Amino acid sequence: MRGRRGDLVKLIWHDGIGLSLYAKRIERGHFLWPSAKDGAIHLSPSQLTCLLEGVDWRNPQKTWRPELAG
Repeated sequence: MRGRRGDLVKLIWHDGIGLSLYAKRIERGHFLWPSAKDGAIHLSPSQLTCLLEGVDWRNPQKTWRPELAG
């Protein structure tokens, strides 16, 4: 499920024993969602990972990372 503004993701996870609800809000911008077909979306594990990290899963780009920290 997603929030109206597109900055909130809610996941329901069933582990065989019970259900858990996880929520994540992005600080700036919005999550990029695939188009819904038949009222539902289907994501691969890699698409879900990109979605939760705020990466554009349609065109992922390698981002700059510092070589040294501190």
